[in-house]
Amino acid sequence: MKQVRKENAGQQFQENEKNTLLEANILKELDHPNIFKLHELFQDEKNYYLITEYLEGEELFDKITNLKHLTEKMAADYMRQILGAVVHCHEKKIVHRDLKPENIIFSSKKPNSNLKIIDFGSSCKIENNQFLTKKCGVPYFIAPEILKRNYNEKCDVWSCGVILYIMLCGYPPFGGEYKEILQKVEIGKYEFDYEDWDTISNDAKNLINKMLTMDFTKRISAQEALNDPWIQKNAPIAPCKLEAIKNLNSFFCKNKVRAALMQFISTNLMTNEEKEVLLQEFRKIDKDGNGQINKEDLILGKHKIIIVYMQQYNDIKANQMVDQIFEKLDTNKSGIVDYTEFITAAVDEEKLLNKFRLRQAFSMFDLNGDGYINEDDFKEFSGGNNENFWNELLALCDSNGRWLDFLK
Repeated sequence: MKQVRKENAGQQFQENEKNTLLEANILKELDHPNIFKLHELFQDEKNYYLITEYLEGEELFDKITNLKHLTEKMAADYMRQILGAVVHCHEKKIVHRDLKPENIIFSSKKPNSNLKIIDFGSSCKIENNQFLTKKCGVPYFIAPEILKRNYNEKCDVWSCGVILYIMLCGYPPFGGEYKEILQKVEIGKYEFDYEDWDTISNDAKNLINKMLTMDFTKRISAQEALNDPWIQKNAPIAPCKLEAIKNLNSFFCKNKVRAALMQFISTNLMTNEEKEVLLQEFRKIDKDGNGQINKEDLILGKHKIIIVYMQQYNDIKANQMVDQIFEKLDTNKSGIVDYTEFITAAVDEEKLLNKFRLRQAFSMFDLNGDGYINEDDFKEFSGGNNENFWNELLALCDSNGRWLDFLK
């Protein structure tokens, strides 16, 4: 829970309210495996409360410090996850503006846990060709153009370049006291000291150079950084499990009410450990790391998933299977399947819809705890704009047309 205190009155209150609501609205737009998820926004007389998913792991650099040895392959995998999240933000016209190790957290304490970018309190929406002027960020990671108050989304790429530099050598490219750091950032001159960098590949150094280009109009984009040979060469490669695809193919054969229930439970009640198993499958398919899967990700041989399927069937049936998946999952006909859709559809339904989870979900709707869900409970929980869905739910589950109990 992130708590934002309200001020009694005046401009400060309006600014806090504006920033909190903006952060909540931005997080609602984002759906990526490496961005933490907002569940709810509440308020009382004194505070706003942003309720997000719970992350059990360490900050990025705490984890690295505790490792006995960080290989380039590990650093590339971490950076691939970070850049994938940044690409997703930039595609949504969102600039984070405060990327730093404290805002990059591991989901769990497991060795292969994935990273999540948090704290979008300084983020903002940006229009095409718009330049921003507000000064944001901290000295070590701030881009030089922010100091000049004339910048765009590529300030995030600079911050990622600094993070990568530190991961590979253990110290920042621009060091010193506060003012000294800012002076060095403005100049933009840094070095690869031989003693610390002699074992680091030229590909890694070249990527850092492209990310820490002073002129942001010539700096590479987040997508170009993600596509860099050093990232792609070190990206994990493994075939996707066939079982996950079979689950995808059968998911929307169920009625709409059951599908909605599965999405609610997968979003709110699945553990980080359960999600991470499916996340590994998602990442194998999501080649460009932008948090979305299209047909080409499956068909064009970028991954071994279709090859595995062809071993049991044939190429025509495999392609038909892909078409069926997207027809069912792509409900808004956008041509993509996003992260939440994948997690919901690829999960084992029997494990997801067990009695314990169903009771948890029921209790979340049963606001007064009387053992029944009526229309008022449903409207209050859902925001009041789902009357048609409520009627479908009643028709499917309720014999007397008034309320639902757990056994129904």
